[in-house]
Amino acid sequence: MKKTRTEKDALGELDVPTDAYWGINTQRAVENFQISGLRFSRRFILSLAKVKKACVLSNMESADLDEDLGNAVLQAVDELLDEGRFLDQFPIDVFQTGSGTQTNMNMNEVLANRANEILGHPKGMKSPVHPNDHVNKGQSSNDVIPTAMHLAAIEAISVDLLPSIETLIRALGQKIKQFEGIVKVGRTHLQDAVPIPLSTEFEVYHRQFSEVRKALSSTLDELAVVPIGGTALGTGLNAPKGFSERVTRYLSDFAGRSIRINPVKAEGIASHSKLVAMSGILRQLALACIKMANDVRWMGSGPRAGLGELLLPQNEPGSSIMPGKVNPTQAEALIQVSLQVMGNDSTIALAEGFGSMLDLNVAKPVMIVNLLNSVRILSNGIMSFVKHCLEGLNANTHHIKIQLERSLMVVTRLTPIIGYDKASEVAKAAHSSGKTIRETLLDMKLEIDGDLDKILDPMKMV
Repeated sequence: MKKTRTEKDALGELDVPTDAYWGINTQRAVENFQISGLRFSRRFILSLAKVKKACVLSNMESADLDEDLGNAVLQAVDELLDEGRFLDQFPIDVFQTGSGTQTNMNMNEVLANRANEILGHPKGMKSPVHPNDHVNKGQSSNDVIPTAMHLAAIEAISVDLLPSIETLIRALGQKIKQFEGIVKVGRTHLQDAVPIPLSTEFEVYHRQFSEVRKALSSTLDELAVVPIGGTALGTGLNAPKGFSERVTRYLSDFAGRSIRINPVKAEGIASHSKLVAMSGILRQLALACIKMANDVRWMGSGPRAGLGELLLPQNEPGSSIMPGKVNPTQAEALIQVSLQVMGNDSTIALAEGFGSMLDLNVAKPVMIVNLLNSVRILSNGIMSFVKHCLEGLNANTHHIKIQLERSLMVVTRLTPIIGYDKASEVAKAAHSSGKTIRETLLDMKLEIDGDLDKILDPMKMV
């Protein structure tokens, strides 16, 4: 049996593990929300700690917090931020109150107990540093949690996702150069179409990801608007004068970008449309990933009974029963990542729709957990695809040439010369006989004005 200490609150007494830095509020949440076993990510916890640090600095600057107490809390929060201490002291399930109050109090209690320890006092006494009166001074979960949500999202996108997309765009640019001059059979409806440069197909992916990158970068500025200082419902109740301005100044220093006050703090508390918009861009990114990954695995299908246009890196055996089989595993992994992101996006949209009731969105935890999960798996999934698939991707030029020579759709170039109906007759005859368009034209003894070699040259069609 673990040793415990007894703590009191307005609801009564409760035993808390002696060595825990959390307190009675956290303990109640641990016991009341045993649902998923999922915990908030390190990134979110540290973002919340940054908000607390900015608030402490603000209150010390305005002389609303005793300097000795404030310095002790600052030491505690710096130990968390700089050394990663106490990250195991946040045990609450992500499925908790919709405002995130339990996690806010978890942070308040950890910082207060460590500050008291620094000042020579035992944990669990709420003195001289009190989790509510000092660490949470001028704040409410209503404004603290959304502010931390925005900070965590900004950092995740800036540090992880945008660099991954940049790496992907560069790799696609290299493939475009590598595949210049290679013309292959185009396909619409999964049926043969007119020729297309292989590089053009990769330019499509390059363009899609470049547009997503632009959209993500512009949305970051919108996420930099936070409701801190709004306290309960955006009213600013109990927040010291100038609190919002001071806190956002400190947060700007921490984030390395301008963090601004929401002019209608109640909006940033009652609704999280900016996070919904960001998730929508992640959905757009996921769809672009699916497009690219599906195309690559289709063009790499085979090696003998598929399209066989791309040669995929052979990373691992593809079957436990069929020797020599190699599968497009990186494409499949990226598709699964993208499907999960689309599911996360649906959850986030529903959380905004059903959670934003009256003056408070009460689905904050599930929104930020899913958003950060989407960013994390997209960042890692894209990097894995680039490293283990895209960089080693090559064109099967010999097979591409054979397919192109047998393509029926080169007959399209004859339409202006012999008409659509006669060109259709030629294509049908070639398909029935298994011969090329050129061979069929000779068999049919059709006279063609112009140089037939130039007319049927696939390079002249792109």
